[in-house]
Amino acid sequence: MQSASDLPVHTRSAVDELVANIRHLISSQKLGVGDGLPSERELCERFATSRNTVREAMRMLKAYGMVEVRPKVGATIIDNRMARAFDLFSLNVMDVSRKMFSDVQGMRGLLEIASVDLMLDRVRENDLSELLQINSELPRIQTIEEGGEVDFRFHVRLLTILENRAILDVFQTMKPVIVRIMKNGKSPVDFQSRIHGEHLGILDALKARDRIWYQYATQSHLNSGIAIFDEGDETERVL
Repeated sequence: MQSASDLPVHTRSAVDELVANIRHLISSQKLGVGDGLPSERELCERFATSRNTVREAMRMLKAYGMVEVRPKVGATIIDNRMARAFDLFSLNVMDVSRKMFSDVQGMRGLLEIASVDLMLDRVRENDLSELLQINSELPRIQTIEEGGEVDFRFHVRLLTILENRAILDVFQTMKPVIVRIMKNGKSPVDFQSRIHGEHLGILDALKARDRIWYQYATQSHLNSGIAIFDEGDETERVL
């Protein structure tokens, strides 16, 4: 296995970059409902990316309600009101309230903790190995933005164990607010040390296939950020 120093620190995935480029393409060319997008091959050439990246980006755009992909027709723009709502949602999570924190982390608990039996049944050595590799990037991050991205990728990979595309789509759609909560009140040192250690606890529990340990480790991790809120405070500014 590679050492931690050999592993890259990612700030934005190729899929996220391509989704942003396609959305800019739609906006700049004033494409509307019913208009077609360039073919998979054309998107690969235009944005110098791979077919797998294009396909994953299309899955995300479908989850946002922006495109419909049909055989022999390709990607067609559909009613984009959901995408506009997504943009508005992204811009309006500058403040993270105690209520928002509790609601979002509670939702994550339903996905990551309530699924414990399925998680322990399906986890394999390659899952643990890839999760460990992602987590090994945290001690070397330099900014909270990098920390938030690596933290998010860790939990996406964790949910991949469930083999449920709908769960992944929901989690990816919630990325703006989830990442803001992950970064809220933290410094790079928090990601390098505490978050890295909490992830290791989750991985140890998974490896041991210990139901109670996994639930405790994951719940403690999701709740760790609530300490920055005062009981009477509704809002805490994201740093």
